Amino acid sequence: MASRGHSIEPRRPAPRLYLAVPASIDAAGASGTLAAALAAADVAAVLLRLPAADERSLINHVKALASVVQNRGAALLLDGHADLVAKAGADGAHLADIAEFQAALATLKPERIAGCGGLETRHDAMSAAEGGADYVMFGEPDADGERPSFDAVLERIAWWAEVFEIPCVGFAGAANEIEPLVAAGADFIALGEWVFDDARGAAQAIAEAAGRLAQPETVG
Repeated sequence: MASRGHSIEPRRPAPRLYLAVPASIDAAGASGTLAAALAAADVAAVLLRLPAADERSLINHVKALASVVQNRGAALLLDGHADLVAKAGADGAHLADIAEFQAALATLKPERIAGCGGLETRHDAMSAAEGGADYVMFGEPDADGERPSFDAVLERIAWWAEVFEIPCVGFAGAANEIEPLVAAGADFIALGEWVFDDARGAAQAIAEAAGRLAQPETVG
């Protein structure tokens, strides 16, 4: 549309939310929390981090939450455990680094989602894309809870958004990181444990996070 001689064109569609559920939330407690959270906003995917347990217990844990997630139209992804995805009825897995991703490809593809994080270099990210990753993630904490600098995460997302069509997920370590990740070009915004630690409840925190995703129109 036109306005006073200037064209006003919308930017790309607003990113969607990607919810990372900490392993500290058990299946019984997570069911109600997830149902409320998924009702509060549009969530594209839920990443389930599994506790240490035997295989049967892990499968039961996933199955107890699968219908809650999938009935809301969200994809249920396991953090690792590619061998359990089909057995537990999940939609795919998020792999922690390029080596784990490559090892899981034969198990997951082509029927299931395979996402890749822990991409320390541009080469690793491009290798994941060439290997058939359904998405890449930048900025998530490692096993020790350490994250890259936020400026480095924004730079990597901006580079990816400019060059590649495969979606990227930007990990928000706090609410105030959402808008910069959106502006950098992330297709999905991952919300971590801070959402579940919110004293008002995860649903309220997720609803507010969703409100930060909208992008203003640009005037040219």
